[in-house]
Amino acid sequence: MAKLAVIGGTGARALVPQDHLVRTTVDTPYGPPSGPLLHWREADDDWYFLPRHGLESTIPPHCVNYRANLWALHELEPDWVVGINAVGGIHPDAQPGRLVFPDQIVDYTWGREHTFEDHMNRPIRHVEFTEPLSPGLRARLVELAGIHDIDHLPGGCYAATQGPRLETAAEIDRLERDGCDIVGMTGMPEAGLARELELEYAICAVVVNEAAGRGPAEHGIHAQIEASLARGMAGVSRLLQVLLGGR
Repeated sequence: MAKLAVIGGTGARALVPQDHLVRTTVDTPYGPPSGPLLHWREADDDWYFLPRHGLESTIPPHCVNYRANLWALHELEPDWVVGINAVGGIHPDAQPGRLVFPDQIVDYTWGREHTFEDHMNRPIRHVEFTEPLSPGLRARLVELAGIHDIDHLPGGCYAATQGPRLETAAEIDRLERDGCDIVGMTGMPEAGLARELELEYAICAVVVNEAAGRGPAEHGIHAQIEASLARGMAGVSRLLQVLLGGR
């Protein structure tokens, strides 16, 4: 029996079945998480889904209670935590509909509650973050995506921006110069908090649009996002099923 916890953003509710679903409201020392924990069982495995932006997608990226979200999942003692993140593609190979398993992050966010190390009555703990995503889990996701012919990029650098607005073309040029391949708004502080709690955490990014200045100007961004999500989430669903089935 295994426990898989999924933190899902835009479009990820498609992963959650409509029947045999238990909704559990939880509280944490950091306040309530974004929404109830959605729990179901498949075979002998436990699945948990936490809607990052709330059940009705009303919480913008900079207002997400990341600390409460990660703490709530930590208390479940999951085997793995997978963050599903909608991103824009900067690198030419980060095409809409494709999955990306980043191995690095550059954090451009500010003002977010980003650490559990906020008490002054104990020694400071500096958390190792050279490899910001769990190497073992990330490698397993990459391996399974290859075996099952799921369209993906095996690595890349995730630029975490503040949002909720999208970036300018000049900002994307800067991110590219910094070595970033994809851009999203929720990878941090989520990954850092997961590391502080010693969770096995990796990001499965779904490219939903070409970043600013990277695609034809006549493409409406919302239309492109909608068209890409269905393809990307189908790959995510297959991937998570084989992750549990092939453990």
